[in-house]
Amino acid sequence: MVDTLKHAAVSAADTIHVPAAHVAAEHAEKFEFSHLLAHMQNSKTLEFPGGHIDLPQFPPIHLGSVTIDLSMSKHVFFLLLSALFVAVFAIYAANRNRKNIIPKGIGNLFEIFIVFIRDEVALPNMGPGGLKYLPFLLTLFFFILIMNLLGLIPYGATSTANISVTAALAFVAFIMIQAVAIREQGVAHYLAHLTGGVHWSMWPIMIPVEILGLFTKPFALCIRLFANMNGGHIVLLALIGLVLLFRSVIVAPLSVVFSVGVLMLELFVAFLQAYIFVMLTSLFMGFGMQSEHTEEDAEHSHS
Repeated sequence: MVDTLKHAAVSAADTIHVPAAHVAAEHAEKFEFSHLLAHMQNSKTLEFPGGHIDLPQFPPIHLGSVTIDLSMSKHVFFLLLSALFVAVFAIYAANRNRKNIIPKGIGNLFEIFIVFIRDEVALPNMGPGGLKYLPFLLTLFFFILIMNLLGLIPYGATSTANISVTAALAFVAFIMIQAVAIREQGVAHYLAHLTGGVHWSMWPIMIPVEILGLFTKPFALCIRLFANMNGGHIVLLALIGLVLLFRSVIVAPLSVVFSVGVLMLELFVAFLQAYIFVMLTSLFMGFGMQSEHTEEDAEHSHS
């Protein structure tokens, strides 16, 4: 009888402690995964080893039913830091290249990218007339590239992984694409392009389609950059999360090796996505500079 009571007491204790331990493990696991996710999330603080810095916060501005928050977030901080880096490095490289007939150091590095964007992006897509827009393309390229690279350093953040940032970049590209088209073709030819060159009876269908097409191009730029810059971080999170999931040192070496490989791939993607964004922007600008098609469209519409 005594042994039976002891066994019942032990069983009752196990039923009490096992769920508690299970719940504690679940909470610990959730904390660890949430700590990993924090690298991808926007926040109001900058983290560094041993602490954090609170970014400046400002009271929101209310304009009727619209509330505008101008407080600085982590993504905004690294966006402004990227702009500062581009300005400082570009000015420094320009001054060095004025003094040296043969560029050296950082001036030579900048010249490599400048010549590449000029010869492989601007001229093929926009022709000789596109050289006057080369400063815009170079600024866009270096700005996106620095933002992509800052997300790969410890305690950094990828501003281009924020869809608000990529949407703003796409909006700037959209304005530039339309401005170039109007400047090169003229307002009349630009508006004639919206008819698609079809008979006037088809204009109620064609004009909305053409207008929608104007917005699909920057929308694709926005989503492509946003998705690609988040994709690598999600893969890294999944690989590192394997260690937390299995809780075994056996999995750790394989997870680390694959994580290093993905990190190297992300370094390549940082350059690739900056190039693709600028290349597509120059391509769309080049379409607007080709006035031959709009002239043919206008002639067909009058016939």
